[in-house]
Amino acid sequence: MNAPKPISPFRLCSLLRLQKDPNLALNLFQNPNPDACSKKPFRYTILSYDLLISKLGRAKMFNEMEQILLQLKNDVRLAPNEIIFCNVIKFYGRARLPDHALKVFDEMPTYRCQRTVKSVNSLLDALLNCRRFDKMREVFVGMEKYASPDSCTYNVLIHACCVNGCMDDAWVVFEEMRRKGLKSNAVTFATLIKRFCADLKIKEAFKLKEDMVRFFGLSPNAYAYSSLIKGLCGVGEVNLAFELKEEMVKNNIKVDSAIYSTLISGLFKAGRKDEVSGVLEEMRINGCKLDTITYNVMINGFCKLKDFEAAYRILEEMADTGCKPDIISYNSIIGGLCKDGKWSDANDLFQDMPRRGCIPDVVSHRMLFDGICSGLEFKEAALILDEMIFKGYVPHSASINRFVDGLCQEGNINLLSRVLKSLGKGNVVDRDLWTMVISKICKEEKLSIVLDLVDTLVGLN
Repeated sequence: MNAPKPISPFRLCSLLRLQKDPNLALNLFQNPNPDACSKKPFRYTILSYDLLISKLGRAKMFNEMEQILLQLKNDVRLAPNEIIFCNVIKFYGRARLPDHALKVFDEMPTYRCQRTVKSVNSLLDALLNCRRFDKMREVFVGMEKYASPDSCTYNVLIHACCVNGCMDDAWVVFEEMRRKGLKSNAVTFATLIKRFCADLKIKEAFKLKEDMVRFFGLSPNAYAYSSLIKGLCGVGEVNLAFELKEEMVKNNIKVDSAIYSTLISGLFKAGRKDEVSGVLEEMRINGCKLDTITYNVMINGFCKLKDFEAAYRILEEMADTGCKPDIISYNSIIGGLCKDGKWSDANDLFQDMPRRGCIPDVVSHRMLFDGICSGLEFKEAALILDEMIFKGYVPHSASINRFVDGLCQEGNINLLSRVLKSLGKGNVVDRDLWTMVISKICKEEKLSIVLDLVDTLVGLN
């Protein structure tokens, strides 16, 4: 039987590109020819490194990614492309690891790769994702050593100012950009428009939209339209929001599910839920598939109207159409039911979530705990509390205080003692809670009970 043909560097790249599992891709990269008799080292290419590093970075397998980077550093035959390091910096930014991003940027020359404005911009964007505005300033001030800032650099800085709520600084950066002869683009204006809309300064946002067309010859992009539509819905101007959507269609800008979801949310808030079906029909006609966000908006809307039957129908429709409900879908209904005093129904859904393929999170537990406490069902609340502590969750401190206060007023000392022990396991019994319990019981002048509780509380500390 003939031995299998060895995998070539070109073939390895093809196989890495096809492999979806990052662990299998890593194994393939590390041992491309397991049956080969030759001890000659495999000659990896820059593309093979790039493909694997990207797969590992997307999977947040950073230890493995760093091993491959070290191998690349030691492979002196190759001079890596800057885009490899831009991607690595981006992965660290998304994972909120700013120090790792800075380290990679600083070490790029040791990989035989020069830093340009591209990697600087990637680093600035990663630091923005991590909200490290101080480091952004340092990098920008020192970037002249590597490159001159471009329009993308200033767009990132403007975005940082907007995120930080410093609109005056954003305009200073905007003017500096113009003084340096760098052209603003649609992204620049969309970023500023988004901040205005977030602050509900709708008039200012629309003036900026007009200025970018009149004075800069730029057309608003989908990002700008999305912010404007969201802002209009936020101030109750739903009709104007729909007019803006029609303007998008007229200008051949795709109206996606996120914009339709915003419009649907606006209709619910305006008390116009009967018009939602028309929007859904338009989505279907235009081939815009309903996604989880769209369904969640409708679930939330119906829950606020206390139409829980409709919310449940949406939940079932999601499953029927292959759009799996997520934790937000269930939490919206659980939260709505609890606010309406239907904690038993909320508990039924909570208990059924694992069967439906969604595990309750800390928010699910906290909402149900608050709902059951509001219904004065303290024994049920104690069971949920035990489950939370076991899973490493704790209620909000205000919820704990209300719960313990209710137990004190009810006079169920046995349950109170059990709850305090459970809270002790979660390390959430503080001085204020201690003081409240003792003072409440002392008012009842039951010395033996007080002494028992003191023993319990002392045992927790």
